[in-house]
Amino acid sequence: MATPQLMTESLYRLQERVEQARAQTDLLFALLRPDAIYDRPIPERHRLIFYLGHLEAFDWNLLGRDTFGLASTHPVFDKLFAFGIDPVDGQLPSDQPADWPSVAEIQAYNTRLRETIDAALRAPSSKPAAEASGTSLDALLNVAIEHRLMHAETLAYLLHQLPVERKIAPRILPPRALKTPGSQSAGPRMAAIPEGEATLGMRSERKEFGWDNEFEELKVSVPRFSIGAYPVTNGEYLEFVRSGGYEEKAHWSAEDRQWIASQGISHPLFWKPSSNHSAANHNNWEYRGMFTQIPLPLDGPVYVSHAEASAYTRWAKRALPNEAQWHRAAYGTPAESECLYPWGDVGPSAERGNFDFAHWDPTPVSAYPSGQSAFGVNDLLGNGWEWTSTPFAPFPGFKPFAFYPGYSANFFDGKHFVMKGGSQRTAACMLRRSFRNWFQPRYPYVYAKFRTVEE
Repeated sequence: MATPQLMTESLYRLQERVEQARAQTDLLFALLRPDAIYDRPIPERHRLIFYLGHLEAFDWNLLGRDTFGLASTHPVFDKLFAFGIDPVDGQLPSDQPADWPSVAEIQAYNTRLRETIDAALRAPSSKPAAEASGTSLDALLNVAIEHRLMHAETLAYLLHQLPVERKIAPRILPPRALKTPGSQSAGPRMAAIPEGEATLGMRSERKEFGWDNEFEELKVSVPRFSIGAYPVTNGEYLEFVRSGGYEEKAHWSAEDRQWIASQGISHPLFWKPSSNHSAANHNNWEYRGMFTQIPLPLDGPVYVSHAEASAYTRWAKRALPNEAQWHRAAYGTPAESECLYPWGDVGPSAERGNFDFAHWDPTPVSAYPSGQSAFGVNDLLGNGWEWTSTPFAPFPGFKPFAFYPGYSANFFDGKHFVMKGGSQRTAACMLRRSFRNWFQPRYPYVYAKFRTVEE
């Protein structure tokens, strides 16, 4: 059973990162009106109160219980908050607010767990039991950090679905990412990608942290193709909507057609019909931002489900890129070398893209020219995950984590598709080339954009 290898980061630095990750999720809960904590913004997901306990319970079960062998002070909560929901089978949860503990009880539980885990990490005599089986404490702390940061993004899109009056906007917001409608500065230009090789995943010999689905490294030969130099914008998708794209059966698979019909879906979830409908108003849509609603920014990326993205590509007589094509366009170079990031080998920074919690909402797709790839493809990292046509599946040589065997393997079911890139609420550490995200095709809530390819 393969296990993560020792990291080069010091334990002290990892503890700092744990604190930073906690601050990110604490901030999100602080955005809620007191009575909104029991809301369920997305029908398929838990109520928000679950996530208040889940983050600490996960850390406790992984670190306090399984790593340091400490005795639990609340086994009921440890189990109650252990696992979330993956709504694949259409079964909606039916629990009521009264079924959950009080906020005060959960906060007391959280405080106790944090103090106990932190004390164990500081104790020089502590010998993690997990290290005896080959799993390093560094690796487990990386798991805890990235799990929490993933939930910082999940909580963001959950809160995005709450009415504005159920949230408390931060006193100081970053400059507004969204723009009002205008001419699209990023046209539908295609970038030509020559034949070449794409490297997916990573080698375990590198001894760097990655989730189990990132191993082992896989080299793929990619024939030449063309890809959108920018993601599909709201303005471009608006043409699809106005052409009757949601009504034309030929654009949709049978399953996707049944989904939009049963749910009454006729436009992207993040759009809302404008209150100012008139013949003179060329744009009858608004964008539902995290804290405000504005006229639909035509130069922003459209956020849609995989089903909707696929329908658009059929209408446009193109296709979604597969995972290898996306990698080739993002990390390849004319010299046949590959970069760690689209712009080169230096790490992520604020001028390269809309990521690492910089904004609550998307920016124009052309806002970060210094983040483009060697082939002139823009907005690859941040501003919204990007759908691919590749079903989520293991690379050859995949072995599940011994301490978390179901993390990836439970989703190798043909019902999820690989996503690449990252959103504005994706932490910088998860912008590494090998990182893979995945969602089911008829789930419209995530910050997910797409671009098209021609082969």
